[in-house]
Formats: sequence, structure tokens, C-alpha cells
Amino acid sequence: MIKRILKWMLLLILIGGFVWFEIAYWTSTNDCDRKLAPANPMKAIVYCDYGLANLKLAEIEKPTPTDDQILVKVRAASINPYDWHFIEGSPKVIRLLGIGLRKPKDTRVGVDFAGTVEAVGKNVTQFKAGDEVFGGKGGAFGEYVTPRADRAVTLKPANVTFEEAASVNIAGLTALQGVRDKAKVQTGQKVLINGASGGVGTFAVQIAKNYGAEVTGVCSTRNVDLVKSLGADHVIDYTKEDYTKSDQKYDAILDNVANHSLSENRKLLPQMGST
Repeated sequence: MIKRILKWMLLLILIGGFVWFEIAYWTSTNDCDRKLAPANPMKAIVYCDYGLANLKLAEIEKPTPTDDQILVKVRAASINPYDWHFIEGSPKVIRLLGIGLRKPKDTRVGVDFAGTVEAVGKNVTQFKAGDEVFGGKGGAFGEYVTPRADRAVTLKPANVTFEEAASVNIAGLTALQGVRDKAKVQTGQKVLINGASGGVGTFAVQIAKNYGAEVTGVCSTRNVDLVKSLGADHVIDYTKEDYTKSDQKYDAILDNVANHSLSENRKLLPQMGST
């Protein structure tokens, strides 16, 4: 009797899951089919369907900041692998996480931006019109974004260009979390950064050096000089040498490429831990 009940319960769960998926799939849509002309137009890169080929420049409604937001005129934006995953909807499991099963719910793309504040919500006190800021907000590949003032946005240093500031958010924070928060790099430690010439890697080299580490960067031949210029103490050209075949030990390894197995990296780390 119990087995029969469990069997029917499992069947009902499967049927319910299938019905939910079908409804969610076919109701997954966006506002691309609406033909109303925007009252306050601005230009932005949008995509109505998944795939790079579906990116297009369009006129959409200019956003209005809420009481807790700021309106930023975008001066520069950067592209990350993160953006590609959303544009392609790949891996497809991320579509189940709310971005849209059949079509993207949010048609705007881009996250990292830098620009100038044009207006602030009534509750905002830390920014004012004219401030130069940078940070992260969905829809950065457009003329305007409206980030919340208390989240991923901050004042841009005067000695940093808009282009430089726009490259910081995703790559820079990822590197900071890896080096400072996870690896807890300290003065005198030996740190290896695989993929040292990439977005995260270039920040990681500089952050690790700032924490007093002896840094080894791994990159291709054409990027050796670049990685040296970032402050790396040693540079390994992966086209000529496999760092996992060396007897050198490291206190921490930040692998941005994942072209070596975890076990290959582990053997280069201290016996009592891995990073």
C-alpha cells in the first residue's frame, strides 16, 4: 500500500513538473512585440531572442530613477563572459533560474558601466548630479542606467578614465574575492595566477602584489610583457612550459582558465590545505 502511494505521488510530481515547465516555457516572453514608440527614447543594445545574432541597436524608453536610484549617463561599458552567458542563455540551466525559458525576460544587456550622474531619487544623499561614478547594473549597453545608490555603484577616482573604471566591476571584484577573501593572501606568500593576462587575471596580479605576495603569472607568449608590467615577479609562457610539471610550490593558486585538473593544482599547494 505504501509503495503504491509513493508511486502515485512520484507520478503526480513528474506530471506537475512537466505541466509547470510547459506553462513557464510558453509564457516566457518579453516586450519586444509591443509596437508603441517610446515617449522618452534612448538608444540601447537589446536582444529579443537568445543568441549573439539577435543583438541589435534599438530605441527604448529612457529609465526614470526611483526614490532610491540614480540616473547615470553611460560614458563607457565593458563586455564580460557573464554577458555572453545571458545573451546565449547558456548553459541552458540558467534559463530555469529566472532569466526566461523560451525568450529573455529582460531584453537589455551589459552590466559594467561608468558615467555621469544626471539625476538622483529623493532618498539619495550620497550622490548628486555631475558626479562621475562606476559600477554594475543590468542594461549597461545603453545610454542610461538607474542603479540603486546603496548597491554596486561608487564614485570614480579622478585619476581613472571612464574606460578604465568601466572594466572594474565584474573582473575586479572576482579577483578581489579570490585573492583577498578566499585565498587570504598575505605578505611573503607565493601565488600563481593561471590566465594572468585575462580580465580577472590582470586584476589578480596587481591585487596579490599589493598584498605583498610573490606572484607568478601564466599566460601566452604575446602577453608575457603585459603580465610583467602588471608587477608579476615571474611569468610562465604556457606555450613553452606546463606549470603543473614544475617542482615549485605555491601558497595559493587562482586558476582562471581551468585547463588543469584540481588534482594537478593541488599537488603544488601546501599539504594541509588547498586554494
